[in-house]
Amino acid sequence: MDSSHAAGPAAGQAGQAGPVLGTGGPRSEGTRRAILGAARGTFAARGYEQTTIRAVAAQAGVDASMVMRYFGSKAGLFTAAVTMDLDIPDLRLVPASDRGELLVRLFVARWEHPVHGDEMIAMLRAGVTSETVAEQLQSVLGQLVTKPIAALGDERAADRGTLIAAQLLGLGLCRYILRFEPLASMPADDVVAAVGPSVQRYLTQPIG
Repeated sequence: MDSSHAAGPAAGQAGQAGPVLGTGGPRSEGTRRAILGAARGTFAARGYEQTTIRAVAAQAGVDASMVMRYFGSKAGLFTAAVTMDLDIPDLRLVPASDRGELLVRLFVARWEHPVHGDEMIAMLRAGVTSETVAEQLQSVLGQLVTKPIAALGDERAADRGTLIAAQLLGLGLCRYILRFEPLASMPADDVVAAVGPSVQRYLTQPIG
């Protein structure tokens, strides 16, 4: 039986890596990094359900048993692959009129990063069908959006954060997964300029 048919993604705190299996010094660490790189690309391209341990192993140039040695299961591999180091913005350091643009630019830059982009896209793909991954994605968005708004002393931070998250996730889905044109081919600066004002309104206008 293919070990890739393990249970769905394991829960984990965003930004906190789980236990790392496998030891053996620099060579083992290089193998682990190769597996994680292959996993990010494969999960981002295929989604969680369609990704197999064997496919990741083949992409990394190792045996499937090596993937299991390091990560234990497909769920463990997924969690390790999408665990992110979060660069949480401090909106207090930015003029109030520029905060919407800053949030959009942060996410666009993250999606287009050669490593972190695959993390975000893999989470977005898998979050549609996995409740556990959806909760993990919600935690990430809470830290990147709602927490910085709350730090401004805004009593409606949760409401504003949710609306902004919906705007940003819609952007990510249409630009990077569904590849809607002309949005998919639009320069990143143009995307920021177009979407930034909408996010700025959610930050400043009265909520319902």
